[in-house]
Amino acid sequence: MTSKNRRLPRDRAWPLTATDISEALGSKMSHVGDLRFLSGNSGTGNAIGIEWVAAQPFNYGRGIHPNAVGFRIDVIPVPKGDRADARTALRTHALPQLCEWIDHALTASETWRSSNHCRYWRFADGHVTHHDAT
Repeated sequence: MTSKNRRLPRDRAWPLTATDISEALGSKMSHVGDLRFLSGNSGTGNAIGIEWVAAQPFNYGRGIHPNAVGFRIDVIPVPKGDRADARTALRTHALPQLCEWIDHALTASETWRSSNHCRYWRFADGHVTHHDAT
C-alpha cells in the first residue's frame, strides 16, 4: 500500500504486506474473499486475524450476502518499532499456521462451516501466540 493511501498514525505500521500473505498462501489465496489492512489499534496486541464467515439465510432482513461468505484476513497495525521483528516472526510462525487453519476449514464438517470462526495471532515480547474466537 502506498504511503499516500496509508491511514495510520505515525507510530503504527502494518507488520505484513499483501505480497507476504499471497506468497505464504499460494493457491489458497483464491479462497480469501477479503484482505483488509485495518487502521485501528486492536487493544489486545493482535497483529493478524482470519475469520470464516458462514453463510446465513436472509430471514427478516438479516443474513450474509453470498459474496461475503468465506475467509477474511485482517492485518492489524503494530508499534512501528516492532514492525521488522513482528514481520519476521509472523512470516515464520503465523502464516504457516494460517495456511493450516484454512486447510482445516476447507475440509471441516458442515456443522463447523455453518457458524463463524476466528483466529488471531499476537506478537508480544518477540513471540507469536494465537487464540480462537467465535
